[in-house]
Amino acid sequence: MHADIVFTGGAVRTGASEETVHEALAVTGGRITALGAQALAAKGPRSTVVDLAGGALLPAFGDGHVHPVMGGLGLAGVPVRGRGSVEEIVETVRGWAAEHPETEWITGDGFDPWLAPDGRFDARWLDAVVPDRPVVLRTMDHHTAWVNSEALRRAGYTADTPDPSGGEILRRDGSSEPLGTLREFGALGPVLARIPTASHEAQVAALREAAARFAAAGVTWVQDAWVEPHQADVWVEPHQADVWVTAATTGPGLPLRADLAFVLEPDGWRERILRFTADRDKVESSAPGLLTARSVKFFADGVIEAGTAALLEPYTDCPHSHGIANWSHQELAEAVTAVDALGFRAHLHAIGDGGVRMALDAVEAADRTNGARDRRPVIAHAQLIHPADLARFAELGVVANLQPLWAQPDPLMTELTLPRIGPERGARQYQIAALLASGARISFGSDWPVTAHEPLRGIATAVTRQTPEGMPEGGWLPEERIDIDTALAAYSAGCAHQAFEEKEWGALRPGMRADLVHLAADPAGAAPGDLAHLPVLGTWLAGRRTHDASTPRSTRAGRR
Repeated sequence: MHADIVFTGGAVRTGASEETVHEALAVTGGRITALGAQALAAKGPRSTVVDLAGGALLPAFGDGHVHPVMGGLGLAGVPVRGRGSVEEIVETVRGWAAEHPETEWITGDGFDPWLAPDGRFDARWLDAVVPDRPVVLRTMDHHTAWVNSEALRRAGYTADTPDPSGGEILRRDGSSEPLGTLREFGALGPVLARIPTASHEAQVAALREAAARFAAAGVTWVQDAWVEPHQADVWVEPHQADVWVTAATTGPGLPLRADLAFVLEPDGWRERILRFTADRDKVESSAPGLLTARSVKFFADGVIEAGTAALLEPYTDCPHSHGIANWSHQELAEAVTAVDALGFRAHLHAIGDGGVRMALDAVEAADRTNGARDRRPVIAHAQLIHPADLARFAELGVVANLQPLWAQPDPLMTELTLPRIGPERGARQYQIAALLASGARISFGSDWPVTAHEPLRGIATAVTRQTPEGMPEGGWLPEERIDIDTALAAYSAGCAHQAFEEKEWGALRPGMRADLVHLAADPAGAAPGDLAHLPVLGTWLAGRRTHDASTPRSTRAGRR
């Protein structure tokens, strides 16, 4: 039987421990059917031959923690991401507001929280350019917002407003007046709730744009780590009503698969979970083999740079504070146990060592109450782990989903994080190698739009532990560096394991899905610092081409 597609002319890196490199790969019916000489023998007169041109074919990447709808929506609004100073952001807001006089709420997404001393942003700086409409700008980590006075007024925030549960309203020095900086969702919520919700159509369009970007980066599966109740339909609609068109082929739905994680907050959580099973069934019946909805997202704590991650010992720069735990220890354990009993996988944001311990304790409680099984709960980020808790990841079967692009001494680390936790705790952050040595399973993700979505950029950082400028020499915390093969696997096989789909994708073996990425050069022979810039020439989802670097951006057509 002749193959539908034969890849040849480069290195076929299987990502498997056995026979790791071949000269060719054959695909038939969306599955890998042969490798090496057998693949070449399967070439027939109607086979499509893809010339790798001296590059490499690898298992496609996954992303174990990302926010496609949120990130797609964030591409609209004031373009504050990447602005280099407070003054530049203010001028950008001024210009955007003048160009959009009809927009009531002015929003922007992704500015750097270190641009103001101690991350304290003043409402008056925005008032000077937009005094009459509310302005809400969110930092790149999404845990802090900088707002103007009109936004504070509409949220009802005054000098008499106490800090809400699970949040902090920063005050002016020597005063109880709100400064204009809000930290964590307890404080952000009253402001965000007043911003008009994007229409369903706008959210679908945002998801399509995000999906195209991920396909162009070699990604074929994502974990949407924050799905609001109405957003299940945002994922379902493109798979039911759309056709994705590229220069090479057409096919239904989006150019990637996804698992959806329904977000669960402490307020009224027992009532909220009642709809999760029906939503799961709706999602999975709408696009079998493409969409699952098997996870529930919890926020155990905040982030270190804002002083809101839950720490076991006080913050170095604020000795009275241990940060903010979004759940009580007991309630998180009860909630994780409850969703686990419904067959969902817990996906827990935990940054500080206190948050990580609370998350591990919750998983242990579910295991003890519901009985041992292969549940693969996920703790995302795990930035700071107490030494006593490191071995518990493997013991409890927890997948550590890490964002390798964060493991570098960038300004977020040097200006905000390290001063808050001091050198001892600062020296045990993002312990990728230590987790692997302990026997834990890891997967990689981007947390986009928090940071860049391209896996190769994260892989380069995992290998070097350096900034894009190559600093410091030898890498930051160099004992936590990993090799290229291990980093590639964390973005492919590691994500497949997280998804319970390791028998379907994540390695190139006969019988597995033809989820593939074509790189312009073999990463095994590239200098580590060059990995971030290695072009992605093509991506295939079950043998269907979803990205072709030689053609313009893919377009979408209506129902066929």
